[in-house]
Amino acid sequence: MSVREIALYIEGKPVPSQSGEWRDVINPATQKVVARVPFASLEEVDRAVASARAAFRTWRKVPLAKRMRIMLAFQALIREHTGELAALITEEHGKTLPDAEGEVGRGLEVVEHACSITSLQLGEIAENAASDVNVYSLNQPLGVGAGITAFNFPIMLPCFMFPLAIATGNTFVLKPSEQDPSSTMRLVELAHEAGVPPGVLNVVHGGPEVANRLCDHPDIKALSFIGSTHVGTQIHARAGAAGKRVQAMMGAKNHCVVMPDANRSQAINNLLGSAFGAAGQRCMANSVLVLVGEARDWLDEIVEKSRAMTVGPGTQRDADLGPLVSPAARDRVVSLIARGEAEGATLRLDGRGLTVDGYPDGNFVGPTLFSDVTADMAIYREEIFGPVLCVVGVETLDEAIDFINANPNGNGTSIFTNSGWVAKRFESDIDVGQVGINVPIPVPVAYFSFTGSRGSKLGDLGPNGKQAIAFWTQTKTVTARWFEPENVSSGINSTISMG
Repeated sequence: MSVREIALYIEGKPVPSQSGEWRDVINPATQKVVARVPFASLEEVDRAVASARAAFRTWRKVPLAKRMRIMLAFQALIREHTGELAALITEEHGKTLPDAEGEVGRGLEVVEHACSITSLQLGEIAENAASDVNVYSLNQPLGVGAGITAFNFPIMLPCFMFPLAIATGNTFVLKPSEQDPSSTMRLVELAHEAGVPPGVLNVVHGGPEVANRLCDHPDIKALSFIGSTHVGTQIHARAGAAGKRVQAMMGAKNHCVVMPDANRSQAINNLLGSAFGAAGQRCMANSVLVLVGEARDWLDEIVEKSRAMTVGPGTQRDADLGPLVSPAARDRVVSLIARGEAEGATLRLDGRGLTVDGYPDGNFVGPTLFSDVTADMAIYREEIFGPVLCVVGVETLDEAIDFINANPNGNGTSIFTNSGWVAKRFESDIDVGQVGINVPIPVPVAYFSFTGSRGSKLGDLGPNGKQAIAFWTQTKTVTARWFEPENVSSGINSTISMG
């Protein structure tokens, strides 16, 4: 099997990197090298930014209708190439093909939303705000934007950034994860096939040195980050200190509350899919289950259904979860499971030591479930990012709400109930940015904004929806009066009145 050599993407075409530092991209089910990715030099990063800066001069003046037509062509190409994109995700990330196809679909939603740019970027006007004076606002692009994405959604996360950024008239430099870049690169190629001009969308690869250069570069006006809390906090501080507009979507510890009146089978099946799908490698995964009252009696059934889930390579369509992305990720999950045991949690299901027929070298960890988990344990405090579910039992809805609100993260939470009153109470009192009611992973559709909160988010504005339009544009307010040609001034006006 040939090994792909990943290029940079600058000025509308793939550019072979001259970097002396390269990393292997590994298939997590087999440990075979499928690609090699360069860590760009700072000169190459600067070249990508210069390309975006030059393209901005003309791209910002391209009519909204033309940008809309490019987005329409782009969404059609994504739809046409869904299978190809999903196969690349599975090969390098490890998630199952149906899950990868679903990821492409969620990314496609954002591009479809960007197709409405002719109405999304409208300003406002007040006619005759004063005598013969109109006041109006323009939502104008910022300039060069940048994005840094995590490995877990190599299509969806870039789509949370560049489609709306460029649709609003900005140009862009993207740094995808070096762990699974091929699907992202194919996405960028499709954008150019759709008509994105050279220089409008550029790609560089690398690690902290490249990320820091994007934070520091004076020509970059706004930066979007999605990844870990540790890195996101540093990115936000560094880019903010350089005067940039910054948004950082970071780590989480999401809770799923199950009330005793919930539809039992629906609740269990949904929560297990959200906890263990993609091997738990989702920032919106429900990694904590809070069973309320008599729902605590469902634990044995939850354990048995977890045990029955199928683990296999991502190409196995009936698999419920695939491997973790790397041996390092697997080792970290395994070590946290050991810490959970040592700290006194009850290990009801152990996914360590799992082997999959025909894939002896895969980074597999099976569904793992702890009960009797307390808030001071490492398995509760840390984002495990693996197929590990922590179960907590409480007596009342109030206890569940207090328990969740005491956690520093606020990315997402869900509740399963058949009571409208309970759902309304939960929605009102929970201090978390995104809430699901009988929905296990409450990532909203793309025309609503991604609204994680508290320790899961830095910056006032999130991706997607109206907030993304506000993030990628700046408002210019114009106050205008036009005099008749023969109008004669009645004298000097030294007040601030516009009358």
